[in-house]
Amino acid sequence: MAGTVETDPKLQQDGGAAAAASDGGGEDPSQKAELDAGALFVLKSKGSWVHCGYHLTTSIVAPPLLSLPFAFTLLGWAGGITSLVAAAVVTFYSYNLLSLVLEHHAAMGRRQLRFRDMANQILGPRWARYYVGPIQFMVCYGAVVAGTLIGGQCMKAIYVLSNPQGTLKLYVFVTIFGCFMLILAQIPSFHSLRHINLASLLLCLAYSACAAAAAVHIGTSSSKPKEYSLPGDSTEDRLFGMFNAIAIIATAYGNGMIPEIQATVAAPVKGKMLKGLCICYAVILATFFSVGISGYWAFGDRAQGLVLSNFVDNGRPIVPRWFVLMTNGFTMLQISAVAVVYLQPTNEVLEGTFGDPKSKQFSLRNVVPRVLSRSLSVVVATVVAAMLPFFGDINAIIGAFGFIPLDFVLPVVFYNLTFKPSKRSLVFWLNSSIAVVFSAIGAVAAVAAVRQMSLDAKTYRLFANV
Repeated sequence: MAGTVETDPKLQQDGGAAAAASDGGGEDPSQKAELDAGALFVLKSKGSWVHCGYHLTTSIVAPPLLSLPFAFTLLGWAGGITSLVAAAVVTFYSYNLLSLVLEHHAAMGRRQLRFRDMANQILGPRWARYYVGPIQFMVCYGAVVAGTLIGGQCMKAIYVLSNPQGTLKLYVFVTIFGCFMLILAQIPSFHSLRHINLASLLLCLAYSACAAAAAVHIGTSSSKPKEYSLPGDSTEDRLFGMFNAIAIIATAYGNGMIPEIQATVAAPVKGKMLKGLCICYAVILATFFSVGISGYWAFGDRAQGLVLSNFVDNGRPIVPRWFVLMTNGFTMLQISAVAVVYLQPTNEVLEGTFGDPKSKQFSLRNVVPRVLSRSLSVVVATVVAAMLPFFGDINAIIGAFGFIPLDFVLPVVFYNLTFKPSKRSLVFWLNSSIAVVFSAIGAVAAVAAVRQMSLDAKTYRLFANV
């Protein structure tokens, strides 16, 4: 199977041969031949656990965390904090289980490099082709669309603050940001992003600190009364709002490509993913909770889809103008790194489809289709982002249909099917409970997200200037 590296018994003991097969040096030619161009060129296994931490942090700690105060408005204090803590615990546990399954297959001499390879091995080819593969593509490409939209919104916010009488529309800035993404999309491999993702880690800490500080400043200095009542005229509205908020939180914690990130780690892989997760979740604790709690405390039920929007009232910044410009600048730069990370699964598919593993990575045979296919994927994402600039609804849809099954349900299912714990054991029942509960939550959240989108549809206009 392309994307699964099989090794001889001598290599099995060190955790697999993906590093040998993917880094272009010292590999057995027969093993290299098993890899398609996507696995060989995009998912190079050269990284350390520190690099893994950078990739994980960029893929999870992203501008959707600025939607957490809005999620709190739909859940209230108790529901918001409980959901934030529960999602952190469950995702850390699930991601660690997924890494253990990957390590197990690597130790057995069949290192899995992609999510659909895992599904093919554990669930069967139909699940991989018709369920896991399409969902992962939807999640990752949807994140690219959402990232392009946020980047354009940040650019527009900077423009409006600098030139209040300006007439440029949002789609212009989305297009400009898309042109920037065209350049970043040509970075050849996931491993090549390690330095960009270190910068991304620092940027997410920076804009999260700015957002929390601004919220505290506004909350302490504003004379407006704070209201924390749940929105909705009926119990039904409030209930659907809660599940919509859960989908938003799931999106904030979502990853959707743990196998692809672990594929960038050099063998032996044992224990490296856990260390990377510890880096990531240290950043999560410092950002998610500070922004979510401070933003909801400061603005109450007036918290907007992106809390940065609350820093401007009727076109006038509530905090110093330079501070708002700086925070938007940090956000815009970081979302570019997030978007290019989520492009990697698409890049891997495109490379596998149009690339030639028998030719060199930078040969004309591979460079031309790489540039054309990646550029086309960015252009399509940019056009969609400009046409449908409704980030909040997109966020909830992606979380409900994509991140909940990929990050909350499938990891525990994969673990139970791989290790087959006793049905009397705590692990089996804990994993089964997580799968059942979050499958139900995902189904209701999907209905809530679609319902909210249908309610908001009357305000939708193509290329709207929102």
